[in-house]
Amino acid sequence: MALGPRLDLRQSQQLVMTPQLQQAIKLLAASNLEIETFIGDALDSNPLLEAGSVSSEDKGAGEPDDIPREELTSDQLMAQGAGESEAPLDLDTGALDRDRDTGDGSSAASASGDAEWGSAASYSAGDEFPDINATRASETTLSQHLNDQVGAIAVNAKEAFIARHIIGLLDDAGYLSGGLREIAQDLGVTRDEVEDGLTVVQMLDPTGVGARSLAECLELQAREADRYDPCMAKLIDNLDLVARGEVEKLKRLCEVDDEDFGDMLGELRSYDPKPGLAFAPTSDDAVVPDVLLSAKDDGGWDIKLNEATLPRLIVNRDYYVELNQGSPNKEAQSWLKEKLADAHWLIRALDQRQKTILKTAAEIVKQQDGFFRRGVAELRPLTLREVAEQIDMHESTVSRVTSNKYLHCDRGCFELKYFFTSGVGSSDGEGASSEAIKARIKALTDAEDPKKVLSDQKLADLLKEEGFDLARRTVAKYREAIGIGSSAQRRRAKKLNGF
Repeated sequence: MALGPRLDLRQSQQLVMTPQLQQAIKLLAASNLEIETFIGDALDSNPLLEAGSVSSEDKGAGEPDDIPREELTSDQLMAQGAGESEAPLDLDTGALDRDRDTGDGSSAASASGDAEWGSAASYSAGDEFPDINATRASETTLSQHLNDQVGAIAVNAKEAFIARHIIGLLDDAGYLSGGLREIAQDLGVTRDEVEDGLTVVQMLDPTGVGARSLAECLELQAREADRYDPCMAKLIDNLDLVARGEVEKLKRLCEVDDEDFGDMLGELRSYDPKPGLAFAPTSDDAVVPDVLLSAKDDGGWDIKLNEATLPRLIVNRDYYVELNQGSPNKEAQSWLKEKLADAHWLIRALDQRQKTILKTAAEIVKQQDGFFRRGVAELRPLTLREVAEQIDMHESTVSRVTSNKYLHCDRGCFELKYFFTSGVGSSDGEGASSEAIKARIKALTDAEDPKKVLSDQKLADLLKEEGFDLARRTVAKYREAIGIGSSAQRRRAKKLNGF
C-alpha cells in the first residue's frame, strides 16, 4: 500500500446534546425551589417573560379561552393537554458515558499598658457589622452571650481581653481545644494570666463552657450544683468505665452502694455535655415538598404538585410586537426572535417536567401502596428500572426526577429516593424492603428483656419465624446501619438505665 496523504469519507452516528436539551435535563433534576431561582434569572435576562399571577381557579372566572398558547402559564398548558406530543425529557446517559470514555510571656502590664488592654478588651466579634441578610435579631450566638457577661466578672481590662480572646477560640459545643501555652505566646502574656482568663470564661453562663474535656465540663456543672464530692469526682474521672457499663467496678472505686450510685448516675445524666449547642444557629433549610399526596374518600389517592412553589410564566407577546416594530435593526429583531423562542421553550420544558414528575410519583405510590396505608412494614423492594419500565422512560430519567424531590403524605415528608430500597428474601417470594427489616429489628431490640438481650443470631431466628430469610451477618449490618449497638453494648446500657 502506497504511503501518502488522502481524503476518506466515513459515516458514523453520534449523540449530540443541544444547549436546550442540557438545560432541560438540569430542570428535571432540580427541585421546585431551585426552579424558582432559575426562573428568577430567566425573568431578569428575558424581557419577554413575565411571572403570571393567574391561578387555575381564576381561569373559569372570566379568562377568555382564546388566549394565544404562548401566553398561557405552564399549569394552563397542562390543563389543555399541551405537551402530550412533546418528547419527554428522557435521555440515555449510558450512551453519553460511552462517548465520554474516548512558653511563659511577660510580667503584669503597667498602668499605661492597662489602658491599651482596656481599649482592646472593649472590642468583640459582635462589634463588626455582619451581613444583615445573614443575621436575625431574635438569635444570640454563644460568643455574643459570653462576651456580654465578661465585663461583670473580669477584675481588670487585661483579664477581660484574655477572656474575650479565649471565647473566640471556643467551638460550637463550648469547648476550648487549644493549649494555654500557645494562647500565652500569641498574646504575649504569662500562662498564669491565661489561666485567670480561662477561669473567668468558666464562670460564665451556660456552666461548662471553656472546658477542655468532657470530664472538665461535667466537673464544672457538678461544682455549680454543689455535688462535686470525692465520690462524684471518682465517677467523673472514670467516664470510660461508665461508657462500658462496668457498674460493679465503679461502685468499688466510688465506695458507694446501689442507692448512692443510682443518685450519682442520675445527677451525671442531668448535666449537658455540650452546653454551647444551646446557642448554635438553627438551620433555615426547611424541606419543602414537591409532591402532595392525600387520600380520597373512595380509597384512592390524590396526587398533585405543590403549586405554592411552582413558577407561573407567560410570554408578553404585545411587548414583543411593539419592540419588533420599533427595531429596524436586523440584529435587534434576530435577538428578539431568539428571546421569544427561549421563552416558548422554557414554558414547554416546565410543562413537560411537571408531567414527568407526576407520572413518576403516581407510579411510586402505586408500587408502594402498602406503605402509605399501613406503614414502613409494608415497604416493598423497588428499583429505578421497575418504575422506568412502567412509565416507559429510561431509568436515568427516573433517577433525575426522584433526586431532590420530596413527597408529603399523612406519614410525613419523604424524599422520592426513599421508596427505592433493596430487598431480602421472604417466605411469600416477593421479598421485603431493607427499610422494613430495619424497622422490625428496631422494634425487637426496643422490646427485648434487659436481662435477656437478643443476640444477632437470635434476631435472625426471630425474623425467620416472621418470614424474613436473613443471615446473622446481614442482621448485624442492618442493626449497625440504624445505630443500634451490639448485644453486649445494649446489655450494659440497659443495666445503667436500671439505676
